[in-house]
Amino acid sequence: MRERFYKKMAGTSAVFIPADFNHASPVERDGLVWTDTELSMPDSPQILRWKAPLETSLALEGLEEYDPPSAGDARYVVKLGIGFVYIGKIRGWVALTDFA
Repeated sequence: MRERFYKKMAGTSAVFIPADFNHASPVERDGLVWTDTELSMPDSPQILRWKAPLETSLALEGLEEYDPPSAGDARYVVKLGIGFVYIGKIRGWVALTDFA
């Protein structure tokens, strides 16, 4: 499996998208780059618990107030056109790069 690279979205504390994401997105342009290993992405496919889609990635962090996520929860973000999985170890959301 090839290593993937991610950047943190600007304005968030723990939402990561692929570093080479080619759509308009507010990534931290001069920020650090993380690997899937550093973000504790599983080595093999896991069962995801899909929840209702969200309009923006900023809404992912708002969930902690009213619908706290658990490891393996997944949400599709409409404005970005990709899904995210919640990784409990980092307490953050990481884009599913193989999501179709």
